[in-house]
Amino acid sequence: MEQRGCVARMARRRWIGCVVAVLLWSVTSAQLRYSISEEVNEGTVVGNIAKDLGLDKSTLKDRKYRIVSSNADPLFHVNQNDGVLYVSRKIDREGVCERSSTCLINLKTVLENPLEVHYVGVEVMDINDHSPSFPDEEKTLEIFESVLPGARFPLQAARDPDGGPFTVQQYKLSHNGHFRLEVKDHGEDGKIPVLIVQKSLDREVSARQSLMLTALDGGKPPKSGTMNILVNVLDVNDNAPVFSKDLNSVMLEENTPIGTTILQVNATDLDEGLNGEIVYSFSNSVNRKFFKLFEINQSTGEIIVKGLINYEDKDRYEIEVQATDKGPAPLATQKSVVIKIVDVNDNAPEIEVTSFSNSIPEDSRPGTTVALISVNDLDSGLNGKVICSIGEDAPFALTPSLQDNMFSLVTKSPLDREKQSQYVLTITAKDGGEPQLSSEKTIHVVVSDVNDNSPAFSLSPYTFYITEANEPGTSVFSVKAFDRDENDNALITYNILRDSSEGNKLTSYLNINSETGDILALKSFDFETLKTFQFQVVATDSGTPSLSSNVTVHVFILDQNDNAPVILYPVSSNGSAEGVEEIPRNVNVGHLVTKVRAYDADIGYNGWLLFSLQEVTAHSLFGLDRYTGQIRTLRSFTETDEAEHKLLILVKDNGNVSLSATAMVVVKLVEPREAFAAADVKSATKDDEDNNVTFYLMITLGSVSTLFLISIIVLIAMQCSKSTDYTSKYLQETNYDGTLCHSIQYRSGDKRYMLVGPRMSIGSTIVPGSHANTLVLPDRRGTSTEFQVVATDSGAPSLSSNVTVHVFILDQNDNAPVILYPVSSNGSAEGVEEIPRNVNAGHLVTKVRAYDADIGYNGWLLFSLQEVTAHSLFGLDRYTGQIRTLRSFTETDEAEHKLLILVKDNGKVSLSATATVVVKLVEPREAFAAADVKSATKDDEDNNVTFYLMITLGSVSTLFLISIIVLIAMQCSKSTDYTSKYLQETNYDGTLCHSIQYRSGDKRYMLVGPRMSIGSTIVPCSHANTLVLPDRRGTSTECCNNVLDRMVSVWQIVSELLVIVFNPIMYFCVKRA
Repeated sequence: MEQRGCVARMARRRWIGCVVAVLLWSVTSAQLRYSISEEVNEGTVVGNIAKDLGLDKSTLKDRKYRIVSSNADPLFHVNQNDGVLYVSRKIDREGVCERSSTCLINLKTVLENPLEVHYVGVEVMDINDHSPSFPDEEKTLEIFESVLPGARFPLQAARDPDGGPFTVQQYKLSHNGHFRLEVKDHGEDGKIPVLIVQKSLDREVSARQSLMLTALDGGKPPKSGTMNILVNVLDVNDNAPVFSKDLNSVMLEENTPIGTTILQVNATDLDEGLNGEIVYSFSNSVNRKFFKLFEINQSTGEIIVKGLINYEDKDRYEIEVQATDKGPAPLATQKSVVIKIVDVNDNAPEIEVTSFSNSIPEDSRPGTTVALISVNDLDSGLNGKVICSIGEDAPFALTPSLQDNMFSLVTKSPLDREKQSQYVLTITAKDGGEPQLSSEKTIHVVVSDVNDNSPAFSLSPYTFYITEANEPGTSVFSVKAFDRDENDNALITYNILRDSSEGNKLTSYLNINSETGDILALKSFDFETLKTFQFQVVATDSGTPSLSSNVTVHVFILDQNDNAPVILYPVSSNGSAEGVEEIPRNVNVGHLVTKVRAYDADIGYNGWLLFSLQEVTAHSLFGLDRYTGQIRTLRSFTETDEAEHKLLILVKDNGNVSLSATAMVVVKLVEPREAFAAADVKSATKDDEDNNVTFYLMITLGSVSTLFLISIIVLIAMQCSKSTDYTSKYLQETNYDGTLCHSIQYRSGDKRYMLVGPRMSIGSTIVPGSHANTLVLPDRRGTSTEFQVVATDSGAPSLSSNVTVHVFILDQNDNAPVILYPVSSNGSAEGVEEIPRNVNAGHLVTKVRAYDADIGYNGWLLFSLQEVTAHSLFGLDRYTGQIRTLRSFTETDEAEHKLLILVKDNGKVSLSATATVVVKLVEPREAFAAADVKSATKDDEDNNVTFYLMITLGSVSTLFLISIIVLIAMQCSKSTDYTSKYLQETNYDGTLCHSIQYRSGDKRYMLVGPRMSIGSTIVPCSHANTLVLPDRRGTSTECCNNVLDRMVSVWQIVSELLVIVFNPIMYFCVKRA
């Protein structure tokens, strides 16, 4: 019986549970739907949810009745007192639902104790609150006047954000006589207006029309938008020129001077542009002889006398003048002009020229016959006796022939087509009558070309800059040569000079268009691999025999932003940019969590990196320095803060199209005792950052101070440089890149040469006392230098030309790596690092820092472990020099480990240096206390040092600028009455006291320093050269110019020193980063 009772009770309980579940399901499934218009005011009642759902109003507040929708900007809110749903802000249906046909907003409301969920749908009804609008307020159409009726021109459709009947429904076009409007319905894309020509256009009647297109929506009343349409009617050539008169007649005396304007015809054309511009000419029916006597100005219509008018030949000329417009299909009109010749009683001699050939070669010998000339005079006796002559300034002469009044035109001196390619010769014939009559005849003698000039390049040498990652097969630059000859003798072909030398291997990657000189790159260049190269181009003409010349082309590769940033830290064991940082929960504001390190293989802005936080779980906790990548705390942690935070860091460069990389840092908050291992890493990182700032400031201070002293010394030395007691500087390394490869020699002869240029004067040294002088290149740390060579002949007046010589100094691997850290107190590369015994695998022990003064592969350093007591404990990154633990330490591991690190460069014969790091394992409590004390003390000391270094750096820089300005002012205020320590002050020419040799092939040059190039002159003589001193009475302006020249030289030295000093600094900064 008891069992039956238990079964019955269990059955009842199950039935009750099912009923309750059904009731709860019915409650949570309840749903309401309301509708409101858009743009209703804030606080508008949507509906009474509690009433509609049958809820008890008195329990709403206690049961925390609320809306739990996830929208960040709620549109509605519910009153917990009465259950009424209100509008929280004005609702823009187009903003909430865009172009949806139905805008339904679903809300979820919740009641607690017990939990009830109700769904409420609010439909937002559209109103006509937007007017149609066109993309452009004004549209310009250009239509030819010849367009046929029915031509269609689609127009831009108007847009209305409203939906349904409130969108654009119709278009209207303003009243006009030439166009009508047609509207095409494209369904969902809306209605498109089309402009149709219904009446022919005439630009001459109306050149421009203005139409107004109106778009209307379906509202009541409808809203509208307008667009102004400007129709420009384009001209077609549909009007022929019209002359102002039908017939022109003019009287003209014979012998009227050539160039006299007889009359001017005038025509007009109603068209515009080229269709309305008129060109005048004689019709094709005119006799050819007429063209020798008259010509017409094509622009003005003036008829001008061109030849000698003779009444005895013809007394009347009737010609047709034609006016033609410049349209694509030109229209023409003709007009008759009658010219009547008035007789004058005279007969001048008549000259007839018979030419043997159209041209004469420029290498013809003197006496070569060019043409035969006959002179005829209708008169007799002395009046018919003719004397013929030609101008004296031409290289031609007239010689009498065996027959009377016959002459030969011959050459009397050599010809040069390049100086004058043709001669216009005027032959004058005079008779013996009284008054004497004469006539002239103009003939054209063309000088034909022979191949006597070699091609010459427009520049020598060429310097081109091309960006890396160029497209193979495209033209990257071009060279251009010209030949003073013509035709085939000036037809130039180009080719690249190729040989098997080391420096010419890159020419296999280039091809040149033999006709145009365009040079194509057959491969894509990489700035990081190749920065500059040079080759030679040969230009050859097509004459017989052919002549050629060559030019050197210097090519510099420019960097492109083609390398994305590479994350150096954090890096996980699988190679991804992810890392975990553990910090104590009790750290203060500004605590350094870690530093994201990255580098970019590009240079300049392309390699300048910026850091930004893309994602972070709590924005108020962490901050990222955009320039250094340091992640610091923004506030202290509380107990409610989560124990783990993920930070996604974006690293991007500053190229035109920036490239980027991302790193993930997970920050874990642990209790202070558990954070011991992380504290050691943070302390080391903090030390690195503070050391970086102090180190950079010290390097900068030292550089500015050094430049300050060097500038003062150079200026003082230049003041004292009046002495000619030069000293010799010799190169110690015989195979040194940039060693002098030419010698200069100048001797008395027909030619003189000078080496001119500020670069040569900066570091060049003249060695007196021998027949040859030694030219020593300046400090090789400069990447390049250039100077000019001037060649001057001894003619009167003398002629000269110059050429620029570029010298590129190549780096040699002559600098071994220098260890910057660790460094002991006695200067040796040794250091001791203490780390806790309980650190995890991958713990950063220290970082070996080094730099190499060389560049390229010669300055690229690699790190390796030479000796270590336990190979399983420590690992060394071969590129960054970071020493990290490979596993956790055990109790059996020794307390002290010695590591010997080898640092070597990548030169062909590599140089190296070694550093010793002693790693001591200490107990966690001792290391933690020492780390706190060390960090606090070091922060104070570094802050003080940084402050003092900044003050000192500013003071030294200010003194540097003030000193330069004072020295310039003092130099300009001095007299320019310089005297020589070695040359007596006489007013006659002095002998040059130095001999300079500089050979480059078979040519000889003279070297003139900055002092000599200002006003000195080299006078050739038998065994020595004469130096004529310039006038010593210079003005203050010349003095200041001299000072400015010297200051330019000083700044060139300073700029080169800046490059020398900051190149290793920047390289070292990258290595430290």
